Amino acid sequence: MLIRREAPADLGAIRAVHTAAFATSEHPDRVPVEVGLVDALRDGDAWLPELSLVAEVNGAVAGHVVCTRAHVGTTPVLALGPIGVLPEVQREGIGAALMHAVLGGADALGEPLVGLLGHLDYYPRFGFEPAFRYGVTPPVPEWASHFQVRTLATYQPSIRGEFAYAKPFMEL
Repeated sequence: MLIRREAPADLGAIRAVHTAAFATSEHPDRVPVEVGLVDALRDGDAWLPELSLVAEVNGAVAGHVVCTRAHVGTTPVLALGPIGVLPEVQREGIGAALMHAVLGGADALGEPLVGLLGHLDYYPRFGFEPAFRYGVTPPVPEWASHFQVRTLATYQPSIRGEFAYAKPFMEL
């Protein structure tokens, strides 16, 4: 497996990854919202190309993760997601490798904090904790139970307040 930055030639494969990863049995022909979200984020000012990573297995894109610009109050932070892995290779460590790579990249870039809305049994293994413990609140109060943050090396306890995602997240 190779984790690398997304390249222009990967866009179709990234769409295919998110289409397959987020497909539902109730609506198998419906394009998942995550596909359009990644496209909208890529077209916006919150896009950080150095934090859009793919996992390549046997020369083909099998997974994708992205972090985009967000804010807590006036402090720039990151929002993680979507992250997707092709169903046929899930549970083979690809998602974990993507998570470690994007968090390591964010830390190396001097980012202080990463926020996400996600599964409480999965993301804590990567250091995510309930956001309320850090005085960070989600933009939608109903998200509080699953809204989590991961602090990085430059984190300061003064980073407190409402988490603001890039506009495409809020247009879902």
